[in-house]
Amino acid sequence: MDRKLLDLLACPTTRQPLRPIDMRMLHDLNAAIATGGVKRGDGSPQSSPVDAALVTADGRIAYRVDDGIPVLLAEESLDLSAVGITAA
Repeated sequence: MDRKLLDLLACPTTRQPLRPIDMRMLHDLNAAIATGGVKRGDGSPQSSPVDAALVTADGRIAYRVDDGIPVLLAEESLDLSAVGITAA
């Protein structure tokens, strides 16, 4: 993702800056999705694995990146802290 674009993006809920998810967190996220433990901001389960994501500065919320496009909708957010995923 273009660095200039990334510098402009922020979490729609907390207004924190976003950064690309690291490989360890992505692995942990997809493992939690496989067990059915990840919920979206609207309460629905995230059933498909994530190829890429952006994470808030505190590492608590992630947003999918689908085909290079960040899905920055509060109802599509993924609560990492609820499944015990923490920033490195």
